[in-house]
Amino acid sequence: MHGIDRYRTVRTLVTQLLSTSLLVLLSSPLQAQTAREIIDRVDQLLRGESSRGQITMEITTEHWSRSLDMEIWSLGVEHSLVRVQSPAREAGTATLKAGQEVWNYLPRVDRTIKVPPSLMMGSWMGSHFTNDDLVKESRIVDDYDFEISFEGEREGVEVWEFQLTPRPEAPVVWGRIDEQVRKADLMPTWVRYYDEDGGLVRTMTFSGYRTMGDRLVPASMLVIPADNPEEHTELTYHELDFDISLDESFFSLRNLRARR
Repeated sequence: MHGIDRYRTVRTLVTQLLSTSLLVLLSSPLQAQTAREIIDRVDQLLRGESSRGQITMEITTEHWSRSLDMEIWSLGVEHSLVRVQSPAREAGTATLKAGQEVWNYLPRVDRTIKVPPSLMMGSWMGSHFTNDDLVKESRIVDDYDFEISFEGEREGVEVWEFQLTPRPEAPVVWGRIDEQVRKADLMPTWVRYYDEDGGLVRTMTFSGYRTMGDRLVPASMLVIPADNPEEHTELTYHELDFDISLDESFFSLRNLRARR
């Protein structure tokens, strides 16, 4: 065999070997691990190691609508505090998560109420967000398994779509969650929540992508219930800072009742 032919043969073998190795990698648990990492990043996107934000929640239902201005703090996944600033009649209303416990403070009756796990999926302040949405009592990556259900182009944008199914015995109410993430910047575009029978319960869409606190985030989240699409709740971030100076003592029952 001539030297050139031998070189071509070796090159062909190497190419085949690399191609086979790539196929093995793409079909291995690495793909699932990548899906897990992406979902975990999205889950923590607006939280970080520590954060403080200024937000407005606009609620529209069949019979009424209202707007709430709030301040929100978080420390890791174990601590968070949400406090309403306006309107005046709601000012001081707050929700605290400290470790495994969640509390609401109602200033109009000067009462602190512990929220049981059974009510974490209940409406927060009459909105279409739940208590769990606001304080992130659960973490998706701990309670769900993931698979890529679609990879390709949607409306001219390259995306991944993930299907999340609850792990056995996971303390969750959703029977399935579908989520779409843009490939270019790992920004979420929508999340769909289904009940145990596979019926769509609500859709959350993301928009207003901009840089806040030195990271790109969706500044707006819109939740629409499937059973009443004329209703919605929109959460808009006006300020968001990450890696701020906070410690666990900030997330106390005393601070829950404080008016700022």
